[in-house]
Amino acid sequence: MSDQRAVVRMWSGVVRTADRGAYIEQTGLAEYRQTPGNLDAWLLTRDLGDGRTEVTTVSRWESLEAIVGFAGDDIERAVFYPEDERFLLERDERVRHYLLEA
Repeated sequence: MSDQRAVVRMWSGVVRTADRGAYIEQTGLAEYRQTPGNLDAWLLTRDLGDGRTEVTTVSRWESLEAIVGFAGDDIERAVFYPEDERFLLERDERVRHYLLEA
């Protein structure tokens, strides 16, 4: 990461551990990365030990205004994709934003 001040957007959900690989292949990370103003994006996973895996997306943006290009006017509303219905057992409906202070 650079020392640039940015906005970090975080969202979490839960998938079946057996579906983790397929979910990762079909996430919207490409859309994040193609949106003007996106600096980078990651998908983090954490095995919960009960057949479920927590997934967290973390993306870094130039500004809140840049996030509007990805999420629309209500930037705190999570963005979902049709395949999410197949994979997600639990999902946050709201997204958290943080200022990344260099």
